[in-house]
Amino acid sequence: MFDTGTDLLYANLVKGLSRFFREQGKEKAVIGLSGGIDSAVVLAIATEALGRENLHAILMPSPFSTLHSVTDAVELAGNLGVEHSVVPIEGIYNKFMRELEELFCGDVKGITSENLQARIRGSILMAYSNNSGALLLNTSNKSELAMGYGTLYGDLSGAIMVIADLYKLQVYSVARYINKAKRVIPESTITKEPSAELRDNQKDSDSLPAYHILDPILHALIEEEKDPERLIEEGHQRILIDRIVKLMKGSSFKIHQLPPMLQTGSHPVSPQNKCIKCF
Repeated sequence: MFDTGTDLLYANLVKGLSRFFREQGKEKAVIGLSGGIDSAVVLAIATEALGRENLHAILMPSPFSTLHSVTDAVELAGNLGVEHSVVPIEGIYNKFMRELEELFCGDVKGITSENLQARIRGSILMAYSNNSGALLLNTSNKSELAMGYGTLYGDLSGAIMVIADLYKLQVYSVARYINKAKRVIPESTITKEPSAELRDNQKDSDSLPAYHILDPILHALIEEEKDPERLIEEGHQRILIDRIVKLMKGSSFKIHQLPPMLQTGSHPVSPQNKCIKCF
């Protein structure tokens, strides 16, 4: 499905990120570290591109964060020698929820609560960016972006989207490549089921098709520019294709509000519409 070798993907992202910072006249970056695969890969790429002394990672556990995610994030920062801070968001989140419960007469929807956590984290990261001059590195991947699986003004914030041109399966491949010479990313970060951890027992698969099913279809729709009807003719279930296309259409407005993205090809930064086609 993917033509570019993992070693070349990694090298292009390192070079592209380094070039972006040189062009902006910046050296320092901040990243929200969750214990998940995406932020782990971005931190490893940034360490290679910018130097560990120029990075600061912020862990922001919520009431729904698992202990293993926090310990994985701490271990990763230690492995890379990157300075990190822990800023729990439970107190801020609870204050927001009390105000929102009054505003909405006690009817605060689940999506409101989940997005609130992402926006609290985005605010903390941007406050650090403003206070220090460090640029915020975004950690969203291409599969999530195509499906609208991200929060505007929350986890979609940033000065540059580092892995926005990598599908989720490619993110895993890059993680294994990073660990090839020496274990940098904790194995549990790579093997655990993906989760945004914005509610109890949440999994990405609650909202999206499994990535081993989703990514080949997205690649066919975006890179190969295949018509959805053609994919159905090739044997894919109509209900699945219709669901994916509906999610892409319903979230396409977000694409126009995203930061610039690193490309995995020869150009270091691309406009959003070059990375994700909206149907």
